[in-house]
Amino acid sequence: MRISLGAKPLCYPQNVFMVATYAEDGTPDVMNAAWGGISDFQQICLCLSASHKTVANLIARQAFTVSMATAETVIPCDYVGIESANDVPNKFEKAGFHATKSELVDAPLIDELPFALECKVQSYDPKTGLLFGEIVNVSADESIMDGNNIDLSKFHPIVFDAVNSGYLTLGERIADAFGCGAALK
Repeated sequence: MRISLGAKPLCYPQNVFMVATYAEDGTPDVMNAAWGGISDFQQICLCLSASHKTVANLIARQAFTVSMATAETVIPCDYVGIESANDVPNKFEKAGFHATKSELVDAPLIDELPFALECKVQSYDPKTGLLFGEIVNVSADESIMDGNNIDLSKFHPIVFDAVNSGYLTLGERIADAFGCGAALK
């Protein structure tokens, strides 16, 4: 028997996105966001409240990066989600993060997070909080690569469990996508 949980913003798994921008003075900023996903082949959609300093920054600069939080960086990634750059302008530095400027967009890449989407703002609606960004590039540190592919034995992105307020690591590979269902043909 199914149990109704009501209309809630629940989806499994939820990514732990790290949205990074530059402030007006060039200071890197980052926030933790779970509501979003890929919405087209070269587009990401995030739901971000207009009250975030990161949102003001990305509107001003028309650019942002989205990295995935990792098991190795869970503490600083959580910290930048519970601290506001409106109150602590140097929270990026306090988290122990270091930035390298993207060569393609006016936004920082976080050195400690090995995977990032480099994005240009397509649109932002302050009423709904919906941000659409054009994915200009995906970059990955060679430390998580196996040839031309991401190697999940080297890259450990985490996911957010909204029901139990926790972070989890991804599990083992169980089947080949676009192939295991062929057994039912």
